[in-house]
Amino acid sequence: MSILTVKNISHGFGDRAIFEDVSFRLLKGEHVGIIGANGEGKSTFMNIVTGKLQPDEGTVEWANRVRVGYLDQHSSLERGATIQDVLRSAFQYLYDMEAEILSIGERMGSCSEEELYKLMDDMGTLQDILDHNGFYVIDARVEEVAKGLGLKDVGLEKSVDELSGGQRSKVLLGKLLLESPDILLLDEPTNYLDEEHISWLKIYLQNYENAFMLISHDIPFINEVVNLIYHMENRALNRYVGNYDDFQTVYEAKKRQMESAYERQQQEINKLEDFIARNKARVATSNMAKSRQKKLDKMDKIELTKDKPKPTFTFKLGKTSGKMIFRTDNLVIGYDEPLTKPVNVYLEKGMKVALTGANGLGKSTLLKSLLGLIPPYSGDIEMGENIEIGYFEQEGSRDNYKTCIEDFWEAYPGYNQYEVRSALARCGLTTKHIESKVVVLSGGEQAKVRLAKVINRDSNVLLLDEPTNHLDQDAKDELKRALQEYKGTILLVSHEKEFYEDIATHIWNCEDWTRKVF
Repeated sequence: MSILTVKNISHGFGDRAIFEDVSFRLLKGEHVGIIGANGEGKSTFMNIVTGKLQPDEGTVEWANRVRVGYLDQHSSLERGATIQDVLRSAFQYLYDMEAEILSIGERMGSCSEEELYKLMDDMGTLQDILDHNGFYVIDARVEEVAKGLGLKDVGLEKSVDELSGGQRSKVLLGKLLLESPDILLLDEPTNYLDEEHISWLKIYLQNYENAFMLISHDIPFINEVVNLIYHMENRALNRYVGNYDDFQTVYEAKKRQMESAYERQQQEINKLEDFIARNKARVATSNMAKSRQKKLDKMDKIELTKDKPKPTFTFKLGKTSGKMIFRTDNLVIGYDEPLTKPVNVYLEKGMKVALTGANGLGKSTLLKSLLGLIPPYSGDIEMGENIEIGYFEQEGSRDNYKTCIEDFWEAYPGYNQYEVRSALARCGLTTKHIESKVVVLSGGEQAKVRLAKVINRDSNVLLLDEPTNHLDQDAKDELKRALQEYKGTILLVSHEKEFYEDIATHIWNCEDWTRKVF
């Protein structure tokens, strides 16, 4: 049974086409991974199927009474609610039924005998729905999901206003999973999960009975949870049976076949064109030349897929720093309350440190404290001499209406236009990306703009807060290479072990510093 049918949709932004005549069908129980390079339109596709965007052409048809749950890159929470409030709200329709049962019970005391039978029938129907949907084990289900995503450690009574960005994303994901919709739509769900909770989500999705569509650049994760791949490339969407490894095998084989067919056709075209050029002017052979020309005109010419520009990251190394980068003396970080025990760490020139641990332990806060963006809660930070810091922030502004050129130029007013365009192009951005407003770019393209600003600044210390979030695999691989070759010092926040383990010389686990009990 088809849950979702997309027919011949086309869509674009300005003169930039995203899709052309794309069709798609999702069947009950399918576990679909949507993959593709940054900017190919994965999140745009999700927004179209959920009705947040209208396609320029084509139709989107949902089956009747399908419950859809959507977690996108920019979901938000209502202020003032606790974690438990949000998670329980997944069952609001059941709480409404319970209230209706109580109301029916009150009306029974003053109704006629005929009305009483009807009310008893209504109450029985509602009670069956509550029993069938596990109403009386809601708290146990909430606790199971909260524990799996690490929210129980945060405290279910905690207000969502006090949570970190990663914790808020976990709450939204938890609510969505508890709703158990007929189809889950997940856009980069692992971006803010640490390794333990990614493992839990992996098992959850493997056992998920309903359908889901998942956008992710986390290849090990997507490999283990999907049974279908839809690859988005060059305004088209192509279906492959199996996981990412299966897709890669078939895709590479198809690519080689296409290249071979293209080469054979080019040889034939060259022969035809050569014959036509030599014989069209001679009376004796002009008819043969015309025949060859007709054959050439009717030929269905093969066009190879244009390779996307691949990023080239090379961090500019500044002057030599002193031996000590920074030292902390009983440092406690936090805002209104302390996040850590007193921390005493020493970062030395040349060290490449990965900061790991669950969300909400203060990893981003530590970077901001080192930068002087927020003061220490208590204790001291001693910075070394000749420190030049390059800082990559986890998320940029969501309301950046400047073009990429304007945004970069603001950071580097001394560059001319050619230098600005070249710097952005080296990060894998096309001319159309560069001339677009930052707000309309995908999460990965926005990350590349922010990386361009870090890369072009002289630095001897890099503070990088989740730099791989939203990046496609090519960009991740290139960033890893660049950080391995960087001769300066690195403090890197990351939850992707396969990324940081080949870079880091030291691991600092923030769970060793936390005041929370695990």
